[in-house]
Amino acid sequence: MATKTTFAPMLIIPNGITDVSFYTKAFGAEETRRFSNDDGSIHVVEFSINGSTFHMHEQWATKLVSPQRAGASTVSVNIFVEDVDAVVEQAVAAGAKITSPVQDFDYGYRQGDIIDPFGHCWQIQKEI
Repeated sequence: MATKTTFAPMLIIPNGITDVSFYTKAFGAEETRRFSNDDGSIHVVEFSINGSTFHMHEQWATKLVSPQRAGASTVSVNIFVEDVDAVVEQAVAAGAKITSPVQDFDYGYRQGDIIDPFGHCWQIQKEI
């Protein structure tokens, strides 16, 4: 049986985080599993947005650190949605900050960029 290749980003969060409800509120993500530490903080959370999986993982002793610890993010997670304006507004209401307002680009996309409460960059977009 062949395995289907999929892409599932793992976003690093600071240790001690207990609330990642931003993703449910902002993007309608469904939490599919959670592994907690003894103190109730998150070790790993798995989310699904319309069947696409991503993970949140606390920092650990490797070269993977949260954007807050690094002082920047080196990646943007891009999601395609039907209504870019509505999703950006929903994300802002949930705690995101706009870094580039929603606009149409001559290369055929409507896009807006946000930073989530943990410092991860997201580009919300659709082909026009």
